[in-house]
Amino acid sequence: MRHRIAVVGGGPAGLTLARVLHRHDHPVTVLERDPAPDARPPGGALDMHEGMGQLALDKAGLLTEFQALSRPEGQAMRILDADGTVLRDWRPRPGDHANPEIDRGQLRDLLLGPLDVQWGRGVTEVVPGTPDGVLVRFADGRQETFDLVAGADGAWSRVRPAVSPATPRYTGVTFVETALDDIDTRHPGLARLVGDGSMAVYGVNRALVAQRNSGGHVKVYAQFRAPLDWHTNLNLADVEAVRSSLLALFDGWAAPLLDLLRHGTAFAHRPLHVLPVSHTWAHVPGVTLLGDAAHLMPPLGVGANLAMLEGAELAESVAAAPGPGELDEAVRAFEKQMWARAGKWAKITTAGLERLVSPDPAEAIAFFDQVQPS
Repeated sequence: MRHRIAVVGGGPAGLTLARVLHRHDHPVTVLERDPAPDARPPGGALDMHEGMGQLALDKAGLLTEFQALSRPEGQAMRILDADGTVLRDWRPRPGDHANPEIDRGQLRDLLLGPLDVQWGRGVTEVVPGTPDGVLVRFADGRQETFDLVAGADGAWSRVRPAVSPATPRYTGVTFVETALDDIDTRHPGLARLVGDGSMAVYGVNRALVAQRNSGGHVKVYAQFRAPLDWHTNLNLADVEAVRSSLLALFDGWAAPLLDLLRHGTAFAHRPLHVLPVSHTWAHVPGVTLLGDAAHLMPPLGVGANLAMLEGAELAESVAAAPGPGELDEAVRAFEKQMWARAGKWAKITTAGLERLVSPDPAEAIAFFDQVQPS
């Protein structure tokens, strides 16, 4: 029996779910509100963990292709003091493929492959328990029914209200993102400063992080504690005004560090929100969640890995379920496993954010000393 499966959201979680279903010759409908794959900037690079994201890619039959695209050297991590002194300089050993980096855009295209995604299909509401199955309503007024709707539509999920009243809360930490292009040619000094992977500097309740992507592209994140409305008197569309505000926030830091902000081409405001650490819900037949829709947590290198592994596991369970009763039991079992694992990581990442952007910069270094290999 082939169940009618809808995956809402074309991010890593939803595409992995769909790609593994496709590998099992199970039809799947992917619904994505963006009008095209490149409608928005894809974001920074992701490190794919050996037992999580890479395992999911293996289940999708894509591990070899991933290895050809990934950058093992991107595992490098440097921590500097605000005066530019190098405090830590971790570099991967030869042959270390535990957490290689890949650009989000490259990962998206790899997962898309032969999938037939319905672009521009914004979901407004999911209604379980109708006589024909789970009803999905779209922004264009149309509607369709499915046997299972998997919400992989991120922090502000439109599927989540069908199973849970939870909404994300602001952590008190804001990221402002900028980027530098062709850094090795245009800013060779900054390229050396960042290194092959990531570089971070921690101050009192603030941090500056730079992450190398492929093609000489570097993402820069100014991170700081502030009220959600900290920018009330600041026009976020005014690049020079945002730049001046950030330079004032990091006043006194070494000039090369501030150059990461001075040479940024544009700025994007990204306040960090999270769901409750142990977010669960009473099982609703025909609807489930995965990824950020289920367990939004601080972005400390785990979220996408969890989301992809969940997508692969759910797909395998769905493909092995012969009838409606077995499908529902498979989803129940999936949710229990997801909740236990995600709850553990939510606690770890929540505590990690508290230490990384804290009144005591030494806490950030101590945190990295615990998680980085000796």
